[in-house]
Amino acid sequence: MNAKQLGKRLLQIVIVALGITFLTFLITYLAPGDPVRTMFAATGVVPSEELVQETREEMGLNRPVLVQYFDWLAGCLRGDFGTSYSFHKPVSALLLARLWPTLKLSLMSMVLMLLVAVPIGMAQATHKNSPIDYALRGITFFGVSMPNFWVGMLLMLFFCVRLKWLPVVCSGGDFKSLILPAVTLAFAMSAKYTRQVRTAIVEELSQDYVIGARARGVPEWKILWCNVFPNSLLPLITMLGLSLGSLLGGTAVVEVIFTYPGLGNLAVSAITSYDYPLIQGYVLWISLIYMLVNLAVDISYSYVDPRMREKR
Repeated sequence: MNAKQLGKRLLQIVIVALGITFLTFLITYLAPGDPVRTMFAATGVVPSEELVQETREEMGLNRPVLVQYFDWLAGCLRGDFGTSYSFHKPVSALLLARLWPTLKLSLMSMVLMLLVAVPIGMAQATHKNSPIDYALRGITFFGVSMPNFWVGMLLMLFFCVRLKWLPVVCSGGDFKSLILPAVTLAFAMSAKYTRQVRTAIVEELSQDYVIGARARGVPEWKILWCNVFPNSLLPLITMLGLSLGSLLGGTAVVEVIFTYPGLGNLAVSAITSYDYPLIQGYVLWISLIYMLVNLAVDISYSYVDPRMREKR
């Protein structure tokens, strides 16, 4: 990717981010519920109508929506995402505090997924249409059909309640608290990626260069790991980029089940408490992370496959 293409992609990211922020701001503005009354209710205070109006005036909620949006956008350009209504802390500080636990959980779940999906997918491809392949395909179909919340609760019941090996509440500070959320996320991803690895490897095994290498007496393991696997990486890298972007956005269901202190759990808290600044800051952060991860994936293509470099 040359400088001109990179500049064009960055401009697209800016335009898309502006569109996302405006739509998010508009939706939160039109959403039912009053953040001021919710904020008072959380403290156990029953406010008078005058106090509600005064608070709304202080928070700037009585101004036109476009004025509120451009004031918020100007603050974002200065690095100020506003102050959370429910936590009474800067939104940027809250997001930064939750980013590292989510990053740890995302990376651990992806490592576990790759350790399972790559060898199983390659075993299926090298034993195509054999009893092993059919059995593993059935297991992966079963894995894809199981929702994360159900897998998480089963794991919690078995390892936390019955065996008492792992904590029920995950603090995110130690390795033990990462195990069950990471395994839950890796379970469904492993089933999906195993099928993708199998498809990619089967397609590469039918190429002419594989037939030629076998005719020259090249060992099968060398063909598989030195030629076939590297050539099948492009679709897998694309999927990995999408999955990493989604995981960094916080997997709300899994984080809520395990009370894991990540971005997804924070987003659920913001939505239930009508915390508009936190919702808007979260959406902006996640949209930027998602687009930048995909940009990094596109840039990596030219390093993984030299043919892509020649096309550019």
